[in-house]
Amino acid sequence: MGTRYYQAMPVGWKDRIASNPKILRGKPRLQGTRIPVGLVLGYLAAGKTAEDIIAEFTGLTRDQIAACLDYARELAEFEAVI
Repeated sequence: MGTRYYQAMPVGWKDRIASNPKILRGKPRLQGTRIPVGLVLGYLAAGKTAEDIIAEFTGLTRDQIAACLDYARELAEFEAVI
């Protein structure tokens, strides 16, 4: 793997994101909720702030939003070996 140019996020995604084929057809979601990671990332991509998202989804935390970003970061770094 190449050199990493980022600082590790203080919130890891592995304890906060789950996938179960019986819930949301296996889409990654915030653990204990039915909120898909892709939905949170979509809100962020549309320019919404963490506060906007938390206001929309009562009970959601900044750490859960950060976990979604960390999950996306790890997926973006995936290197397929051919």
